[in-house]
Amino acid sequence: MVSDAIHSLSDVFTSLLVIIGLVISKKAPDKKHPYGHERMESVIAVILSFMLFITGCIVGFTGLNVIINHDILLIPSSLALVAAIISILVKELMYRYTIIIAKKLNSPSIQADAWHHRSDALSSVGSFIGIFFSRLGIPLLDPICSILICILIIKSSIEIFMNATSQMLDTSCDDEFTKKLLKTISDTHENIVINELKTRMFGNKIYIDLEIGIDGNINLKDANKIVLNIHNIVEEKYKEVKHCNIHTVPINK
Repeated sequence: MVSDAIHSLSDVFTSLLVIIGLVISKKAPDKKHPYGHERMESVIAVILSFMLFITGCIVGFTGLNVIINHDILLIPSSLALVAAIISILVKELMYRYTIIIAKKLNSPSIQADAWHHRSDALSSVGSFIGIFFSRLGIPLLDPICSILICILIIKSSIEIFMNATSQMLDTSCDDEFTKKLLKTISDTHENIVINELKTRMFGNKIYIDLEIGIDGNINLKDANKIVLNIHNIVEEKYKEVKHCNIHTVPINK
């Protein structure tokens, strides 16, 4: 139960970090940051992952120390069982609420925080099992559950770290999004050829670099209308796209 309490306390600080990162990421571009501040969410997520990792190590060390040193294990009261049940219900509700907000705002840091709440609920299940069996006369399961909680926390920290670093390395969008995007672009005009399409994640936003071939016999004004039409359709249809950069090359027909 103490291990679960430590984990819950860490949630307060991680949620505050997520809020700070979200506020900064929404700042408008400036002279020093012409592409905006969206990656601040990813930076905060990396910090959050390290905090979770350290928390997990502390929880695991505490449980391991009890087992190795054969410390006297007190039998938890029935109140601890009630507290564990309430903790499971509250954290699961927090997960469901937070994941809805994450999807609405398309925020990776809030989504990471939502899954953090889900891992907390699982941790509380571990606490409940440990307390329950301790009261049945098997107190050793209490520190064992602390070690299992440690593993859950560390696993969560690694997943958050990998997701955040992926967004900071200009990782491309998944195949499903790319296929939908290609179809949208192809449907805008029948006389274009898509030569190259590159996408990259920038925090919770997407940048697109597109090269299209346009009939070299049409005038510049008409070619510019085609490009502007593609640009507007893409950015209007896909709200997560921050900018669509289009390069054209002439083709002979």
